[in-house]
Amino acid sequence: MAIPVAYNLRNLWARKASTTLTALGIALVAWVFIFTLALAGGFEAALRTTGSPDNAIVIRRGGTAELTSILTREEANVIVAQPEVARGSDGAPLASPELVVVININRKTGTPTNVVVRGVSPKALALRPDARIVRGRMFRPGLDEIVVGSLIAERFQSADLGDRLRFSGRTWTVTGILEAKGSSYDSEIWGDAELLMQVFDRPVYQSVTMRLDDRAAFGALRKRLESDPRLSAQVKREDVFYSEQSGTLAALIRTLGLFLAVVMALGAVFGALNTMYAAVASRTKEIGTLLALGFSRGAILASFLFESVVLASFGGLIGCALALPVNGITTGTMNFNNFSEIAFRFQVTPGMLAAGVLFAALMGVVGGFFPARKAATRPIIEALREA
Repeated sequence: MAIPVAYNLRNLWARKASTTLTALGIALVAWVFIFTLALAGGFEAALRTTGSPDNAIVIRRGGTAELTSILTREEANVIVAQPEVARGSDGAPLASPELVVVININRKTGTPTNVVVRGVSPKALALRPDARIVRGRMFRPGLDEIVVGSLIAERFQSADLGDRLRFSGRTWTVTGILEAKGSSYDSEIWGDAELLMQVFDRPVYQSVTMRLDDRAAFGALRKRLESDPRLSAQVKREDVFYSEQSGTLAALIRTLGLFLAVVMALGAVFGALNTMYAAVASRTKEIGTLLALGFSRGAILASFLFESVVLASFGGLIGCALALPVNGITTGTMNFNNFSEIAFRFQVTPGMLAAGVLFAALMGVVGGFFPARKAATRPIIEALREA
């Protein structure tokens, strides 16, 4: 026979002070846990949403990122001439040989950091339907004009529409603000590839991005280009390429965050232990009475363990409420693939909130088991004799 749930809820309510303090300690741990997941999830989403399965990207064989790749003009011409590359309305290949460099500019806080400058062709926007100019206009090829990602405009000096941003010895006019639905392009500066190659004295490209005429043709394109003796190329679907870029850092963020959460959880578990041991000590006679009334030791163990899990889960729900305001906040971190800052927004998902509550409930199980076992193993006569 199970002990009524109302019995446990009344006892939690009767110990308001200790219940509240324990719940708040667990809430803080749950908040850190959810915060870490939201941080890693936001970073992953910024790169995972970059790129399309309809596009292929070509970089140098052995390169781990665009920054470590080199493609000559001759190689780029061979790549864009492949029959699997889609054609635009003008009959030209839907492809963009691109230059990627890193510059150092100041945030609005005054601290300098690295950002990506991407030299693109006039086909760049057509290749990326999720990217569009939301304010101003696209730069004009051959002129000292640039467009900047929305998060660059939001976080950096002299980067808003109409501003003049100086780098590489020249002053560039910001003619447009680029919005790319939270992808990594929101953290980039785009300009004319041909002009930027002259300015940075780099007569080579880093990558070629191209639209496939048929998504199923990717295998044939990859086989031909990677076996072409004129090239030293590796070919990937664009979405897969950018998704792979996020794996290492996201795993590191999760590992460090989980380590911090576990360390804090140890303190919260001890708090739950103290609370539940105090509950057992103050209810010794009640425990003896329950045993005398015929409730089994298993029912008493389950009852006290349930009480601990309810307390911890309540703390987890408080942690979820504290974590919700974090959703959508913009932050930035170093992308170790190109040593530049990538800005992104925290993403608090229902799955993360559920994980936070489950993590809190697990703390309740760990913190409540030993006090519950002590309550269930008390001899009836000893329990009834204690004041």
